[in-house]
Amino acid sequence: MRAVDTIKNIWKIEDLKNRIIFTFLLILVYRFLSTITLPGIDPSTLGALKSQTSSGLMSLLDMFSGGAFSNASIVALGIMPYISASIVIQLLTIAVPYFQKLQREGESGHRKMNQYTRYLTVVILLLQAPAYLVSLHNTMGHAGVAIPTGWWFSFSSTIILASGSMFVLWLGERITDKGIGNGVSFIIMIGIIARLPQALIQEFSSRLTETAGGLVMFLLEFIVLLAVIAGAILLVQGTRRIPVQYAKQMIGNRQYGGARQYIPLKVNAANVMPIIFAQAIMILPASFLGFGATQDGLAAKIFGPLMNTSGFWYNFINVILIIAFTYFYTAVTINPQRMAEDLKRNNGFIPGVKPGKKTAEYIDEIMSRITLPGAIFLAVVAIMPAFAQLFGIQQSFAAFFGGTSLLILVGVVLDTLQQVESHLLMRHYDGLLKSGRIKGRSGQMY
Repeated sequence: MRAVDTIKNIWKIEDLKNRIIFTFLLILVYRFLSTITLPGIDPSTLGALKSQTSSGLMSLLDMFSGGAFSNASIVALGIMPYISASIVIQLLTIAVPYFQKLQREGESGHRKMNQYTRYLTVVILLLQAPAYLVSLHNTMGHAGVAIPTGWWFSFSSTIILASGSMFVLWLGERITDKGIGNGVSFIIMIGIIARLPQALIQEFSSRLTETAGGLVMFLLEFIVLLAVIAGAILLVQGTRRIPVQYAKQMIGNRQYGGARQYIPLKVNAANVMPIIFAQAIMILPASFLGFGATQDGLAAKIFGPLMNTSGFWYNFINVILIIAFTYFYTAVTINPQRMAEDLKRNNGFIPGVKPGKKTAEYIDEIMSRITLPGAIFLAVVAIMPAFAQLFGIQQSFAAFFGGTSLLILVGVVLDTLQQVESHLLMRHYDGLLKSGRIKGRSGQMY
């Protein structure tokens, strides 16, 4: 009973136990807030909003918020504005010299960039909150349900929505500091998992209504889902190692020796960020249409096909954007020139390759080769939910067959397990696996 022994060992480590309990309590606070609706809105009249967010791009927003979006909750906007602000700041580190300088300043520069990210998050919230209220008013109005109007309701609700999202961000930061795992990613994962039981029950019920073969198809769906999860794990963990011979000067003489080491280059160095970038662009049509409110006219005809997550044009453009952003984000995060300089500075070299410029060109060539299959695999995983829907799987359950949700789940779980294992090994307990180590993503996702 290795699993039971591992749980006992975790409970014996006071610091790890307190971190897990602290994380659990903050998650309970977040889930409780997601059920509190905005003042002046009757929760029993939100059927139209729940119906609107059951499909299309709005279902993705509702999934990332753990159902708070469809509940018209005080935390309806969730953590996504912070992620959008983080993406903008990362792009500014490429184009703006000031942010490039901050990036090179180490911890102090990192704190300043985090502060700018929070300021930008507030600005985005003050723009998205009124748009959400307009969408809520249109959706409820089409359903014949009246909600409060007037400047005071709009003003107070905007402040509440912005404050709610910033409080969720604060909860995520507290989880990172005093809990277990990366708090922001963990909150998103909890929001995704919160929809899994309902999606599972709906899919099981729909299969039971079939005259023949319903349960067999349900089992086949699980087998395919497990296979996709295994592929996502390989995508998150996969690396290509370049051997590097480090020449080390021995103390007391001028003899050189050393053992062969490796430069780990990931097949998917960009992780889930290309999908988030792509979906941030694909969500623009929903913004033009008022967060998905039913509208007629030229805008609806132009952008309507791009809001159908199971349609051809949405998935085709999504694949192109993901591949392009994978190369873009890899070029941002992996600097072959700097790696070559670091190798040369530490008296290291790649066997058969001259130090300096030739080493940088060699690393860049290797990264270009291994990024393409990683980008294609990432794009395939991203559009797997669309293929699942073609085979009759309901959208709520099909969302777990790929896309951002699956990669976030896999990445966050691996990172959390890696931290737990580190605590166990540091106290001389057995790890979570009999052999090997759990490998998570390199660095944080957000």
